[in-house]
Amino acid sequence: MPQSGVRGDGQRGGRREPEPEPQRLGWTGGGFADKGLPPDAPGWAPDEGAGPPAPDDGGGSPDDEPAGHRTGRPPRRRKGGKTGKAGEAGKAGKGSKRGRALRWTALSLGLLLVAGATGGYLYYQHLNANLRKEALDLGPGGLKKPEPNAFGQTPMNILLVGSDGRNSEKNIELGGARQDADRKPLADVQMLLHVSADRSNMSVISIPRDTRVTIPQCTDPKDGHVYPQTTAAINESLQHGGPGCTVATWKELTGIYIDHFMMVDFAGVVDMADAVGGVPVCVDRNVYSHDSKGHGSGLRLTKGTHSVQGVQALQWLRTRYGFEDNTDIGRAKAQHMYMNAMIRQLKKGTKLTDPVQLRDLAEAATSALTVDEGLGSVKKLYDLGGDLQRVPTKRTTMVTMPWQYGPGERYVLPKPVDAEATFAMLRNDVALDGKDAKDAKKKPEPATGPSTPKAKLDVIVQNGTDGSRGPAAGRANDLHSRLTALGYTSARTDSRLTSQADTTVVYKDAAQRGDALALAKALGLPGGAVRESSSASTMRLVVGNDWRTGTDYPASSGGSGGAAAHEAPKSADPLNAEKDSSACMTVNPQYTF
Repeated sequence: MPQSGVRGDGQRGGRREPEPEPQRLGWTGGGFADKGLPPDAPGWAPDEGAGPPAPDDGGGSPDDEPAGHRTGRPPRRRKGGKTGKAGEAGKAGKGSKRGRALRWTALSLGLLLVAGATGGYLYYQHLNANLRKEALDLGPGGLKKPEPNAFGQTPMNILLVGSDGRNSEKNIELGGARQDADRKPLADVQMLLHVSADRSNMSVISIPRDTRVTIPQCTDPKDGHVYPQTTAAINESLQHGGPGCTVATWKELTGIYIDHFMMVDFAGVVDMADAVGGVPVCVDRNVYSHDSKGHGSGLRLTKGTHSVQGVQALQWLRTRYGFEDNTDIGRAKAQHMYMNAMIRQLKKGTKLTDPVQLRDLAEAATSALTVDEGLGSVKKLYDLGGDLQRVPTKRTTMVTMPWQYGPGERYVLPKPVDAEATFAMLRNDVALDGKDAKDAKKKPEPATGPSTPKAKLDVIVQNGTDGSRGPAAGRANDLHSRLTALGYTSARTDSRLTSQADTTVVYKDAAQRGDALALAKALGLPGGAVRESSSASTMRLVVGNDWRTGTDYPASSGGSGGAAAHEAPKSADPLNAEKDSSACMTVNPQYTF
């Protein structure tokens, strides 16, 4: 679907609404075998794999599991190669305000101070040239960007992708499996950063790499090849034309509009971890991620807290065999702990104050990143880092998509109620930490009644059910008829299609709030569907994909309606960057020493 257009009166729209009327599975080489364990919540890199046995100091890598072999567990990632040198930490000190913004840029898993180490215009251009850029969305349709709130603010969603590409000697050394050098990479790490419209909080959600999803039709911009819509593991989406297809797949699955993506490979993770100077992580007992069958990342740590960097940081991010129940879900938790620890370190202002270190980090970051065109310059990345820097540590929450086994336990699927509730919170800009709801209770909204007679209220009704499933024909006409029957005789329709997950009533200013709430109540919509927007020219009812049939709103739709969630479900395993600062990874007794 083409992006929504804008009419002369400022109203958004898309194409015209019509009148009423086998599959691959798992990671390369096959799916799961026997009884699968929970598939991966993304890690930085694919399976632990090739390389010599790791020495006792944690260096090296165990032998790779033979390609295509499966042992009743989800596909494995290949682990890191030899241990990197322990780089010296930067000089302590808070530094300037600009320095703090730069440090926060480092947090965003690939931004990492891409500005500020510049030595003039030519060096700035050199850093810009380092960045690789690709198209944001390769799918046939696109969700409508959320309307700005009353203050003109919109949330920001950034998809972070970790590629398992073996396209360089360093990536082969770190990832193993030279025979995979020519194959297209997989998107084995997928995390969405949601930054709230007011920049007061950030939520991060991981999706297990072998989650079975619809990958929409994608067109490779390099050669024009069209990949048909299919059902497969979500990490295969990267092979359908690039990261823009992974973005399209996330939009299809979650209904969340995505503003940007950033993709990094093995070598980039190691280079940037070296430049940062170390991140503290904790294990509750000695761990050695290695066994006689070659399973494991090679990570070797004694009980307690350690500062990891370079290859050892990559080992931590890729460890599955050794954490909790040896599944990729445990690996996701380890990644969340690492990210939270990096946030705390950067907030303290104790890293990256040395100019040489900053320059090295700028080189590492810009050389490692592939970004969309909208982030394709050092200045844009720097500005983004400034936005992220504003988010308080205590309002940063990380979760894994609630999941359940598919038939035969060979893959996972989104857990129907909990996964959709989590997605809906992000779509509606509700913080996963539950504090938005608590703040609302402290400041209850005053009672507001309608100020305009129903018969005179100007309301535009639009069909928002466009998407890969095809539009539900006639939804604008259906709801227009319903409004007319309810006395809203001045309502009219916009025949252009748009696409959004949730049904909404958008109004232009506080004077219309009472009228918008009354209209929503008349249709059975919840208060959460009613939103003030600085860009609204008149009141607009957009009928979303949560209401594709009938004129009675389905209370169990899981979108804006029904019992909307106000906090991440327990099945998402939420982890807060401040409250859970003392958390340690649980070590599996089979991988201790």
